[in-house]
Amino acid sequence: MTGLEIILVVVFVVAALLGYKLIGAVPSLLHTPLMSGMNALSGITILGMIAVTAFSNSALARLVGMIGIIAATINVVAGFGVTDRMLHMFKGGAAVEEKEK
Repeated sequence: MTGLEIILVVVFVVAALLGYKLIGAVPSLLHTPLMSGMNALSGITILGMIAVTAFSNSALARLVGMIGIIAATINVVAGFGVTDRMLHMFKGGAAVEEKEK
């Protein structure tokens, strides 16, 4: 491994640990708005993956790009689905009954 690769791995590990620590400290009241924001960022990830995959030269890079696009799309769709279900929990009984009819 070159020096640059080592630095990139260290940055990735530190970012993962910091992200885990920050997410653990988020109160449940703020979880839904923050999750919606993260879904928007995953949408940006999809655009980035599409751009990188479009300009890739090898079949392996395109395969990995396709897997990344699929994973980010699943994350966005499932995230918005969970957010929608959580927001329904805060609605009153009459609003929920009207929507079910």
